[in-house]
Amino acid sequence: MGLLSGKTALITGAARGIGKAIALKFAEEGANIAFTDLVLNDDMAAGLEATRKEIEAVGVKCNAYAGNAADFEETEALVKKVKEEMGSIDILVNNAGITKDGLMLRMTEAQWDAVINVNLKSAFNFIHACTPIMMRQKGGSIINMASVVGVHGNAGQCNYAASKAGLIALAKSIAQEMGAKGIRANAIAPGFIETAMTAQLPDEVRKEWAKKIPLRRAGQVDDIANTAVYLASDLSSYVSGQVIQVDGGMNM
Repeated sequence: MGLLSGKTALITGAARGIGKAIALKFAEEGANIAFTDLVLNDDMAAGLEATRKEIEAVGVKCNAYAGNAADFEETEALVKKVKEEMGSIDILVNNAGITKDGLMLRMTEAQWDAVINVNLKSAFNFIHACTPIMMRQKGGSIINMASVVGVHGNAGQCNYAASKAGLIALAKSIAQEMGAKGIRANAIAPGFIETAMTAQLPDEVRKEWAKKIPLRRAGQVDDIANTAVYLASDLSSYVSGQVIQVDGGMNM
């Protein structure tokens, strides 16, 4: 029996990266998995299906859903379908996110809107759709994937930092609103994590990041996934409204 046996987790933006790692780790702990990602072409569709098969191979039920997390009506319909097909939604991980970096004076309105819509509005959409289900089930765990830049800010990422700070405040507010219904809400704030995106950075940039981290190394996606398992499981049954920084001590 795993820590999440008998539970169903809905994870957004999970075809790759941190979201995929969380889905796989949840599956290893016995959770059935429903995950979403944006599909704009055949390659993305193939990636969605490949991830579904990989998770299913762990031995749990897994359904993949193509969708735009930033679309309110589409999200409502998707969550309804997940509930019908999976039976319950016990865990929600709001992981969908993008970056469109740039200094404030050079940032376009489109860059700002895109990041806020995908990173922050999507979380509102899924929480709005999932909490009535969790209330009827008399409990649930909501995890927002924030970032250390949402806690401390970062030059050149005002849109991204604002969206991640919003996810933190959203988790705290939901924790207050929904606690009496048995629903917990928390945020994870990753630091510098090894992903396909960070792998593209020049070596000198990566070395400069490492100097700022007391553990002197980047984190792995499993470091985030392990924290998500804790927050999703009964191990954290009395933890709500919190932000856990998983950053190797970079920000204290």
